[in-house]
Amino acid sequence: MAEDGTRLFVRSKDDAHAPGSIRAFLCDGIACDGFIWKYVWDDLSKLVPLTHWNYRGHGRSAPPRDPERLDIPALADDLTRVRRHVDDPPAILFGHSMGCQVALEAYRRHPDKVKGLVLICGTYGKVTSTFKNTPILELILPKLVDTVLKHENVARAIWSRIPPEMALKIALKAGDIDPDKIRQEDILPYLTHMTHIDLPMFLKMLRAAGEHSAEDLLPRVKVPTLIIAGARDSFTPPFLAEAMANAIPGAELLLLERGTHVASIEQHDVVDARIAEFVQKRILSGS
Repeated sequence: MAEDGTRLFVRSKDDAHAPGSIRAFLCDGIACDGFIWKYVWDDLSKLVPLTHWNYRGHGRSAPPRDPERLDIPALADDLTRVRRHVDDPPAILFGHSMGCQVALEAYRRHPDKVKGLVLICGTYGKVTSTFKNTPILELILPKLVDTVLKHENVARAIWSRIPPEMALKIALKAGDIDPDKIRQEDILPYLTHMTHIDLPMFLKMLRAAGEHSAEDLLPRVKVPTLIIAGARDSFTPPFLAEAMANAIPGAELLLLERGTHVASIEQHDVVDARIAEFVQKRILSGS
């Protein structure tokens, strides 16, 4: 349960017992409900217990009680509540896309509770200013939000009727997904979930993510950090991952050739092996 009473969906997998009761917490990207963790969920659970949660208004979590509490600090506070719900263990925070911002902001609030960070295909903030390597989204988003809020019912109706198969074809044609690596059954759940997201809420959350930055925090991160990026990621371009890796002391960077924004399911064998190695050597073994 969030601080304002919003019901949050939480699931855990406790196959493994990690030293010091360390637990991994998985934070999604915006408009996602866990599809990106499909392979990590099984592979990483051999090393550490896992907890995954849905953001307010996402997946099986309830719509936000307070429609204005959609920014990154609010989501980081929700993560704190989730962590305490499972007995407040030492945490490895995983983030994908916007989840990287949530994980970093959660670290800012409770650095003593965090043992490591795994940041996948994301950035430290200002995400709308670098989408597709241009500030176009940042420029058009305020007008788009205003228009949608003035015509909410019409916008919701149009948004909810977009066929996921059509969205997949568009993403493949635009090069946003690697056609040789992706499996349709891995990506369609995400595209389907997107049409069920409340559009005004989604745009408000996206605007908030565009306004947030944890850049100032990066040089002060004092836990082992693994950053994973796709060389062809057009949503959060790889130069952002390189900037984070350079700014965070001792951070490791895995750059996946041909990887897109969903590289962790396109190349899940490579990604999961690298994550397991990092968690085992840098966190569980303490080296």
